[in-house]
Amino acid sequence: MPTTRCYYEILNVERSASGDEIKRAYRRMAMKHHPDRNPDDPSAETAFKEAAEAYEVLSDEERRRTYDQFGRDGLRSRPGHDFRSMNPEDIFSMFDDIFGGAFGGRRSTGGRRARTRGFDLETEVELTIEEVLTGATREVAFTRLDVCKACNGNGAKPGTEPERCTGCQGSGQVTQAGLGGMFRMVTACPECQGRGSVVLDRCDECKGAGRIPVDRRIEVKIPAGIHDGQAVRIAGEGEPPPQESDPAGSGIRGDLHVVTRVGQHEQFERDGNHLLLVLPTVFTQLALGSTVEVPGIGEGEVHSLELPPGTQHGALFRISGGGLPDLRTNSRGDLVSIIHLVVPKKLDTEQRELLEQYAMMEELDVDASNPSLWNRIKDAVTGRG
Repeated sequence: MPTTRCYYEILNVERSASGDEIKRAYRRMAMKHHPDRNPDDPSAETAFKEAAEAYEVLSDEERRRTYDQFGRDGLRSRPGHDFRSMNPEDIFSMFDDIFGGAFGGRRSTGGRRARTRGFDLETEVELTIEEVLTGATREVAFTRLDVCKACNGNGAKPGTEPERCTGCQGSGQVTQAGLGGMFRMVTACPECQGRGSVVLDRCDECKGAGRIPVDRRIEVKIPAGIHDGQAVRIAGEGEPPPQESDPAGSGIRGDLHVVTRVGQHEQFERDGNHLLLVLPTVFTQLALGSTVEVPGIGEGEVHSLELPPGTQHGALFRISGGGLPDLRTNSRGDLVSIIHLVVPKKLDTEQRELLEQYAMMEELDVDASNPSLWNRIKDAVTGRG
């Protein structure tokens, strides 16, 4: 620290990642490497601090642009925090508000900071566009830390109790002289990490951590209309408060965030609550006019569409209510059909003769004022067409 690794590599995101993707990636990395979850592992604390440094740069649009163009050298004129020298608790506190307590809420008690809320967790589920229409139920499996039942979370071997720390006399804090002895600083006791007590005989089940990993499976209802990247929050399915602030885990549990990933569809493309569909047609249908059937996204759903004579390749037709439901109002968006003229690759003798006769009478009428195909698609989707 400062790290020499690429910030995008540290957070495991692409350079094109959005601000929300960077935030979610940092949350995952910080929860994975937080020292509380990795006791006695210096590499985890290093990774935790690297993630904080990466997030501080990539979450700031101006600093991110500078980094993308000039690398770390470009940031020398705008240095950030020295995370190497910072206590993980202070780093934690810096970003706690940003994540809405995702790492556990904290409060001050008599000058000593204590957590009152456990870690949030995150997992992902995959959905089809058809399931976005109807909503879905998924069973999700995840692992969380729970209070060790053998020691009730205090980390001591059953039949024993943690003993008062001799370094701070049980207060969890020590006072250190500042520079030149001009002032004094109150910090967490390094011997007990601010707990006020130490475990001499550790629990065999949790090895003194007070928490053990537990596998969980729950059913989650995904509402209709959800978008890729949105999350369903399951309150209380996260972890209990960490051991040093609440050994028994009686405080507020964190939440589980189930992030949805919506797959691509072979026929339909999503634009908000609207759906785009390329509709294959033949020349006679467009020239003479016809009634065609347009498949819908719902099971067995078919729409009837009138094509007027002279319909052009690339024309757009909006079918009201044929799209996906809005997450809040449940009203469905539209289905926009894009007319695609399919030219046959092979003709039999009779077809060729008929087309040759038609070609002798055919005239090309070019309307130079017609907007481009993509502009028409944009107008149709936004409702201007």
